Amino acid sequence: MILVDTSVWIDYFKGVETQESNLLDIALINDEVAIGDLILLEILQGFRSDKDYETAKTHLLALHQFSMLSPDIALKAAENYRILRKKGITIRKTADVIIATFCISNRIPLLFADRDFIPFSKHLKLQPVSTQT
Repeated sequence: MILVDTSVWIDYFKGVETQESNLLDIALINDEVAIGDLILLEILQGFRSDKDYETAKTHLLALHQFSMLSPDIALKAAENYRILRKKGITIRKTADVIIATFCISNRIPLLFADRDFIPFSKHLKLQPVSTQT
């Protein structure tokens, strides 16, 4: 089971072929993809067309669902953010801190194309799916 960040889903839905979108395609075929509620929100709010929104929603809701933010994850996310800040690394989006912390805490590999996840892999034991990170 893997989680896939919004950065990869965007390319996937736009038909952009990248190493990550190809890995997502394989993982979907093998029924290995789960989605978190925060990622679901980020993806769906980006669709302009009602038809595309409904199609994506139907497919995404068929995946295994995770609720990503709890009081425990919120505290761990704050701690992870602070650890990285002390190393001089600033993560740009709170959502990315939550997603990375959820994956670390639950030992779920994350497929991503967003550079903000790299410090979580290097310093906090986030398991990346892609071999480029």
